[in-house]
Amino acid sequence: MAKATVKWVEGLQFVGETGSGHAIVLDGDAEFGGKNTGVRPTELLLIGLGGCSGMDIMSILKKKRQKVHSFEARITADKTKTEPVRFEKFNVEYVVTGENISEEAVKRAVELSMGKYCSVKLTLENKAEISFSYKIIKD
Repeated sequence: MAKATVKWVEGLQFVGETGSGHAIVLDGDAEFGGKNTGVRPTELLLIGLGGCSGMDIMSILKKKRQKVHSFEARITADKTKTEPVRFEKFNVEYVVTGENISEEAVKRAVELSMGKYCSVKLTLENKAEISFSYKIIKD
């Protein structure tokens, strides 16, 4: 079971602590009463999607002995324009840079993560449209 605790500090500032003992500061925009001292909870959702799938993809590429020098997941999301406001579309672009990277290996790693392994994507997929793509940059 996953666990976290979120404690209010002041204004819109909170400190979230995970079950693994790591902490992060959350805060809102000044225009809404925050002080802009931390990430927004909605931004964490995007980071969660990119981090979860990124860990899957890099793990798979390592097993396939791909020589990856850098990896990025670039996540964008669109919100609904009416209440209740929520994310309705996510797009993730994976950028893999390395030496002699196999396109088939990257394609398969992305497909496995997004179709089978990434629990964040699997949780979101029935609530929002999620698209993804990849780009390979050869060193």
